[in-house]
Amino acid sequence: MYMRAVVQRVISASVTVDNETIGKIDKGFVVLLGVGKGDNENDMKYIADKIMALRVFEDENEKMNLSLGDVGGQLLVISQFTLYGDCRKGRRPSFDSAADPVTANDLYMKMCDYFSNSGIYTQTGKFAADMKVNLINDGPVTLMLDSKKTF
Repeated sequence: MYMRAVVQRVISASVTVDNETIGKIDKGFVVLLGVGKGDNENDMKYIADKIMALRVFEDENEKMNLSLGDVGGQLLVISQFTLYGDCRKGRRPSFDSAADPVTANDLYMKMCDYFSNSGIYTQTGKFAADMKVNLINDGPVTLMLDSKKTF
């Protein structure tokens, strides 16, 4: 498989669980991360490095030319197994391609640590919880990434 991420440029964002805010950021990215069967640390590093290097913040000429680090941006990373929902048959999505919860949580946490260790302020959701994500999408700018580069 391949790791999937939906990256949204935001002015601000937060995530709540049971009416308690557990993560909050200002300018930066909300990353919805899906881990698939067979994903490994190489997939994680590829996606993380790509996210940190994306030049989608405006420079002084209003051109998307700056990265997350260039603007002191922050990250809110949310585990999202539903990115592996296969809706091609029937009306109920199949999640057979999603990684098992232990593997998915391990790679999710490693990615969050990787971001933090790279000097990026990083907040997280709660793995496998019913989360409410609130965000102000900036642009809007929304990008999709996968570690096998199929799109």
